Amino acid sequence: MHIPEDLKYTKDHEWARIEDDVATIGITDYAQSELGDIVYVELPETGLETEQAKSFGTIEAVKAVSDLFAPFSGEVVEVNSRLADEPEIINKDPYGDGWIIKIKLSDMSELENLLDKSKYEELI
Repeated sequence: MHIPEDLKYTKDHEWARIEDDVATIGITDYAQSELGDIVYVELPETGLETEQAKSFGTIEAVKAVSDLFAPFSGEVVEVNSRLADEPEIINKDPYGDGWIIKIKLSDMSELENLLDKSKYEELI
């Protein structure tokens, strides 16, 4: 199971890569393997205001449907539109091409609520 060192993680198995005040968000390798074959992702509209730990969409796999939770409060500035036609990208490359949304952070102090690699490893 791959868990990159340079990312932050939520207890709900989302990851965040922070660059300046924008975070790229996806689900972890662990989450995609637990879900199985992903068949659909409900993406939010750009401009949506997210709230930390609140749902911003859903992800549907053959086995289950799960909510996607925002690691941060902020504004959705980009969505991965490829997922509409190719949701299985998340299974193949969860930390790369399988990213889901990008959020412009409104409160950098929320970073303190996320897990680093070692804390995430303990969680799973």
